[in-house]
Amino acid sequence: MNTVLFFLLPLAVVLMLAMPLVPVYRGITTGKRAKHRIVFNLCAFFGVIALCICFPVTNLAVFAAAESSVAAAVSTGAGMGYLAAALVTGLSAIGAGIAVAAAAPAAIGAVSEDSKTFGKSLIFVALGEGVALYGLLISILIINKL
Repeated sequence: MNTVLFFLLPLAVVLMLAMPLVPVYRGITTGKRAKHRIVFNLCAFFGVIALCICFPVTNLAVFAAAESSVAAAVSTGAGMGYLAAALVTGLSAIGAGIAVAAAAPAAIGAVSEDSKTFGKSLIFVALGEGVALYGLLISILIINKL
């Protein structure tokens, strides 16, 4: 019984996650837009949540034994450090995306009018991408200190 559940539960989760692709496939083959995409997405989401609630992981004793050794190795300060590294990387990438989204169309428009402005416009786009690189560098420095 246990082996059947360990096979069928992941299969059910994969099927529910693939369910929103059905209207997309129908739209590609028939040429019509699918009207009920949001219904398929919501059903897949709540179906996966229901499976996770109804059939929790049964081997929690193994994880509980390993948790005590992990708790001794990782302190609260280390957890905050990892959280800080993740926030630095994520927020800098969002900021870089906003900067590039504003600079790139302006650069394309400027280059289409006058091709001599290519170098200047490329610098402004690269400055926006540099924000993400600096965030990644800071997160690497934070992780090295842990």
